[in-house]
Amino acid sequence: MKLIDSIVTQAAGIAAIRRDLHAHPELAYEEVRTADVVAARLTEWGIPIHRGLGTTGVVGIVKNGSSERAVGLRADMDALPINELNTFDHASKNAGKMHACGHDGHTAMLLAAAQHLAKNRHFDGTVYLIFQPAEEGGGGAKRMIDDGLFEKFPMEAVFGMHNWPGMAAGQFAVSPGPVMASGNKFYITVRGKGGHAALPHTTVDPVPVACEMVQAFQTILTRKMKPLDSAVISVTTVHAGDTNNVIPNDCELTGTVRTFSVEVLDMIEARMRKIAEHICAAHDAECDFEFVRYYPPTINTAPEADFARRVMAGVVGEANVLRQEPAMTSEDFAFMLQAKPGAYAFIGNGDGSHRPHLHGEGPCMLHNPSYDFNDELIPLGASVWVKLAEEFLAQPAAAQP
Repeated sequence: MKLIDSIVTQAAGIAAIRRDLHAHPELAYEEVRTADVVAARLTEWGIPIHRGLGTTGVVGIVKNGSSERAVGLRADMDALPINELNTFDHASKNAGKMHACGHDGHTAMLLAAAQHLAKNRHFDGTVYLIFQPAEEGGGGAKRMIDDGLFEKFPMEAVFGMHNWPGMAAGQFAVSPGPVMASGNKFYITVRGKGGHAALPHTTVDPVPVACEMVQAFQTILTRKMKPLDSAVISVTTVHAGDTNNVIPNDCELTGTVRTFSVEVLDMIEARMRKIAEHICAAHDAECDFEFVRYYPPTINTAPEADFARRVMAGVVGEANVLRQEPAMTSEDFAFMLQAKPGAYAFIGNGDGSHRPHLHGEGPCMLHNPSYDFNDELIPLGASVWVKLAEEFLAQPAAAQP
């Protein structure tokens, strides 16, 4: 517990930074102020920095000894386009923007680890501190990689961590294999022929065609996919027409598809396209079909996940390190795990009782306007980051996780 005690003495200052970031949220690729705060603190602690990867990304470099070995620790920085309902002092001052996913807390935990690592360099090698922009749909991880993240800062493995509401504070979760699903969007336009609603035989009504299509998509999951595989197809918007006595020309459908494997995703995309085109053809309609793959599945490599579990158990005890059930949400840390071995883990954010009395009436859940990060996690999360870096670099290269 000496490590945690050491970090706890600095936690109040880091919590103040976290609340300042919460009060000044910035959306994807707009994290200029946030990056300035991160860069200023790292520089204050004597940590060299590199700025500009992924537009607003910051990388801190903490080096000690002569070893060429290196490990990466990643935190995301962006907020969400949400109007915050909380009215406590550190509530968002930027209308329509809110840290409703805890990225302010993720940044704070990594800053706390950075401060400790800079003062107590009990390792031989390099720790790269990756402060990433634009996780919330902007693909900031890929942008940093495309800008040369792993060429400029060669590392053997990379680790990420996200808070998890509903899991008790003081607990962690990590598992090998799939952690989060791929994120994919589809856009479908059924093109018919509009006309008077009293004369449907003179039209090609796109609405019943679209309805038939929505129903048919679910048969992909129940009849074309192996029962042991997992996937979700959700049609989330249906737009057609402007008034009640006119059959419209077009009907637009949009939605998402989530899978844990590329093979299943390939099958679903192909089947959706075929169903859409053939149902339209059967009704003398036409179809525009667009399928966009924006985030791949987040898949932990087993050795690194097992290593992270051992590190966490050493900090909080084996009983407090859970196996994380895969979630159908998506995460752009997936791009980093495609490029490097690593693991994405979770830290319990508690049940929401940590929030000041002026919080909103909603639950303390991710992407909820009443959410707030639990500052009690800062020393705990930072301690795991420090131990993970130290123990990873302490292992002989041939015996890496």
